[in-house]
Amino acid sequence: MKKNWTGERLESFIFSRDAIEHLHRYGLVFNYIENKIVLDIACGEGYGSHLMSEKAAAVHAVDIDKATVLAAKAKYKKDNLSFMTGNATSIPLASQSVDVVVSFETIEHHDQHEEMIAEIRRVLKPGGLLIISTPDKLYYSDKRNFNNKFHVKELYKAEFVDLIIKVFPRMQLLTQKYCNGNSIIQDEITQEKIQFYTGNYTKVIKREIDPLYLIAIASDVDFELQQTTFFDGSEMINKELLGGIYASRTFKVGHFILRPFKIFKKLLR
Repeated sequence: MKKNWTGERLESFIFSRDAIEHLHRYGLVFNYIENKIVLDIACGEGYGSHLMSEKAAAVHAVDIDKATVLAAKAKYKKDNLSFMTGNATSIPLASQSVDVVVSFETIEHHDQHEEMIAEIRRVLKPGGLLIISTPDKLYYSDKRNFNNKFHVKELYKAEFVDLIIKVFPRMQLLTQKYCNGNSIIQDEITQEKIQFYTGNYTKVIKREIDPLYLIAIASDVDFELQQTTFFDGSEMINKELLGGIYASRTFKVGHFILRPFKIFKKLLR
C-alpha cells in the first residue's frame, strides 16, 4: 500500500539521504544510552525510539501530533517503550526522571527555543545528557537558497551553541556531512582533517562538502567525547533505487505485458 507522505516527518518506508542522516544520528546515541532511561522528544513515526529501546532500560517517546503517536503505539510494541502526546516546552514527565534526552531535527520547527532547553534541563537527572541536532542555517538554507516550509526558526552555529551552553556548561559540537550515500559525523573543531576528492581518469579535484547539520552533546558534567563516525548508506541507497525501478512506467508496462505469460507458466507446472 502506498502511503501519502507529507515530508514533515521521516517515515520508515522512505529510503533516501534523509533516512541515512537520521539513522546515523541514532547510531551515535547508542554509545550513551545502554541501560539508561531515555526521552525521545518529537519522536515522529517512532522508528528511532524503537531502535533505542534495544539498548536502553526504558524509552519515553513524545510527539505533539496525536495521530502520529497513535500510529507509533500500534506499530512499535515493547515493554520498555512508551509513546505519549506532548510538546517540547511541556514534557509530560516528572522532573529529574530521565538520564538522556534525544531531540533530532526538532528545535527548528518552533520558536520557543529557550523554553525547550529549560524544559529538557528540568526532566534530566543531575549529570544527565542531552543529544540534540539542528540544521546549520548558513549551509542548509542560505548557501543553497533553500526554504524548508516546515521550519519556523532555524539557527546559525553561534546561536545554537549559545543556546545550549547557557544551560549545559559541558558541550561537544559535532557536524554532519553527506557524501555519495555515506554520512560522516565528526567534531566541529577537527572536521577539516577529512578531505574529499572526486574525479576521473583525466582529472582529480578536491571537493568541498558543507556540513548541513549540527549535533550537540551536552551535560552539566564531563562525558565521553564522540569520535568521528561513518554510516554506510549503501543498503538504503539500493532500496531507494529499487523502489524507483518498481515505480517506473517502463517496469509497470513490462509487468502488465508479462503477467499473462507468468500465469500461463504456473498453470503448466
